[in-house]
Amino acid sequence: MTSKLPRSLVALTWSNLAAQSAEQLSLAAAPIMAVLVLGAGPGEIGMLAAIQSLPFLLLSIPFGLLADRTSRRRLMVAAEALRMFALLGVLASVFLSRLSIELLAVFGFIGAVGTVGFSVAAPAIVPALVGRDLLAKANGRLELARSVAFAAGPALGGALTSWAGAPAAFVLATILSGSAVVLLLQLREPQRTPAAPRHPLLELRDGAHLVWRDDLLRPILLTATAWNISWFVLQAAYVPYAVRQLGLSAGAVGMTLGAYGVGMMVGALLAPRVVAWLPFGRAIQLGPAVSVLAALVMVATLAVPSGFLAAGSFFLFGVGPIIWVITSTTLRQTVTPGAMLGRVSAIFLTVNTGARPIGAALGGLVGARWGEPACLVLALAGFVVQAWIIFGSKIRVLQRLPAPAA
Repeated sequence: MTSKLPRSLVALTWSNLAAQSAEQLSLAAAPIMAVLVLGAGPGEIGMLAAIQSLPFLLLSIPFGLLADRTSRRRLMVAAEALRMFALLGVLASVFLSRLSIELLAVFGFIGAVGTVGFSVAAPAIVPALVGRDLLAKANGRLELARSVAFAAGPALGGALTSWAGAPAAFVLATILSGSAVVLLLQLREPQRTPAAPRHPLLELRDGAHLVWRDDLLRPILLTATAWNISWFVLQAAYVPYAVRQLGLSAGAVGMTLGAYGVGMMVGALLAPRVVAWLPFGRAIQLGPAVSVLAALVMVATLAVPSGFLAAGSFFLFGVGPIIWVITSTTLRQTVTPGAMLGRVSAIFLTVNTGARPIGAALGGLVGARWGEPACLVLALAGFVVQAWIIFGSKIRVLQRLPAPAA
């Protein structure tokens, strides 16, 4: 049994790093460009963010169905090429002096469509590239690449925009997106014979039934939903809380938020060792347990106002959940039949994305009525719920990965 990852997985990892970095650069540069070049206000910035999130809700399911019917490699190439086209569109609009909020929103939507296609197809193709014994390691590499992009992308985008203007960040993002396409073309996807196509609603029903009826998939979905709601409750309140209650400057707030990316990288590096040291069920439970600890640390700042405690909380929020993503994705890939991986990935992406605006709205309502400290306590309660779901599930008895689905 070899522990070396195949060349195709390495190509997928590097393409993931390039694609995720392109996305993070553009996400960081777009609102800055909107404010500095177009004079946008909070309303326009909120509209941009909302439009960029719409493809996740509208298109995850269709892309999941497509991923189960066609080559996942070709889907990722097309999706990343679409993102590159959107980035080129922004640059062309700038150089032709035609850029507007509306155009920025249109190209942001198109780029997000590419992100959705890539996000659905990537986890679906991994089990075809590596054996079951290397799934956790492969997912760890992919999440490490994503963590690096999340940690460095926004900072690099801000620095480039400050130094050379917002178009410079889009130039680099376009180059990275093109590099991702080239790397994806080097990926060799094993030949597979998709099942005979049926009505899309019937195929979606099969995927939803599998997720809901499976004693391992259902608690993963419910745990992730509760986590996302709780996380966005916290996100809605943290910045005003940090400024008003903790007395942090804008730079200090950025430093505390940056600890999240550092934690993600540490968690991605630790995940293979965690999987080797612990029974697999316990490794999955570690992420939700660390999230509760992180929320407790954040609530502790109510008694001991400290930017260091807040940074420590975000660091833990990075470490634990990234281990959760790696281990739960590995389990999902193992128990889901290969012909349904695209649909199941899409269902998880849709539900998780749909939970985020619920959490943000809930955090906004609670914060407006009872203040930011109430949001911190509510988020803690939500993180306790997500841990309770996973600790009460059959996942707790897993000593190792179950037998792969047919």
